[in-house]
Amino acid sequence: MTSEEIRDQVWQMGKQARAAAHALTKLSTDEKNSILIAMADGIMAREAEITSANEKDLDGADELGLTEAMKDRLRLDHTRVKAMADGIREVAELHDPTGEIIREWDRPNGIKLQKKRTPIGTIGIIYESRPNVTADAAVLCFKTGNATILRGGKEAIHSNRAIADALQTGGAEAGLPDHSIQLIPFIDRESVQHLCEMDTYLDLIIPRGGAGLIEAVVNMARMPVIKHYDGICHVYVDKDADLDMAEAIVVNSKIQKPSVCNALETLLLHQNVAEKFAPQIAENLSAKNVELRGDEAFQKFAGVEVKSATAEDWTAEYLDYILAVKVVDNLDAAIAHINEFGSHHTDSIVTDNEEAASQFHLEVDSACVFWNTSTRFADGAEFGFGAEIGISTDKLHARGPMALEELCSYKYLSFGTGQLK
Repeated sequence: MTSEEIRDQVWQMGKQARAAAHALTKLSTDEKNSILIAMADGIMAREAEITSANEKDLDGADELGLTEAMKDRLRLDHTRVKAMADGIREVAELHDPTGEIIREWDRPNGIKLQKKRTPIGTIGIIYESRPNVTADAAVLCFKTGNATILRGGKEAIHSNRAIADALQTGGAEAGLPDHSIQLIPFIDRESVQHLCEMDTYLDLIIPRGGAGLIEAVVNMARMPVIKHYDGICHVYVDKDADLDMAEAIVVNSKIQKPSVCNALETLLLHQNVAEKFAPQIAENLSAKNVELRGDEAFQKFAGVEVKSATAEDWTAEYLDYILAVKVVDNLDAAIAHINEFGSHHTDSIVTDNEEAASQFHLEVDSACVFWNTSTRFADGAEFGFGAEIGISTDKLHARGPMALEELCSYKYLSFGTGQLK
């Protein structure tokens, strides 16, 4: 396709999305939930097509240079397809925030005012290799009355097309308005640029992926962007930590699923526990094939092979079986390191000292700040929100797990009796 043809098609999708957003405002919660159930049924009815399309993507993974962890993020099987459908059904069960009265009050002149939650309108979502994002993002936006234009990565183009088709076809049978969910069907980079320039039709863009993608979108976008930056997540083991608990939290945070944004990437150890804890955790992680990259102090105590950490390791999101480790002087040094090198995503302290935990909670500038908890709990479902768009590392308008309420805006309504200024 020519550049002009790509632009025309993307802009046509934007025009259609704007019309769909208006149609979506007329649906009741019950109608939306019925459509969601039909979408879930559509996913299961087309499981064979989805897994077949996914095999095509996996066949091309080596050529694209995907790591084993990235291939795992890409892979769809019966269990994952069923989980996708079950997730849609769970969204249907969630409370619908649209239409809620956030605040209501009366003015001295007799005017009654309401602050009411409303859909944002039209949302563009740009993401990379995880095909389940196609379903997660589409249904969350739909539940909140938003029309969606999805632009996935080339790694999962066949899977994304199959999933989007299943959602559209299944939903249409229950009354899904035309063009409520649209997937840009090609992988030309120009489509991202055209999407970012389409502020006439798009109210918001949400990029999910690596720093390069997000920075490119931020630089091009003419509309607001909610960023989901790298998950450079930390666990800090304090001098007053229960070391057995610390070991369990570190191992779970790193290896339970290393390819996701809330996995542990840097471990910080208080100098008073380093001599005892370093060999304990190093032995455990090495036995699980985790490559360790540490500073001189950690290398001294680890008792296993540890590569020398470089400056780049403190800002690395590995998404793999690799962990950077540093020994710090005290809690203040740990907090300073996290705030300088982290991505403001999720950071956890392990300690029995409530005062230390309170300081960590207060001073670490991240969306999710945990005490004696695995970083893997930074997740909308774990918070009780249901599915999520992602973990926002922004401060406006959403921060942390971004679920239904964060996909809403609001408007002010007045009820008068002829008042004049």
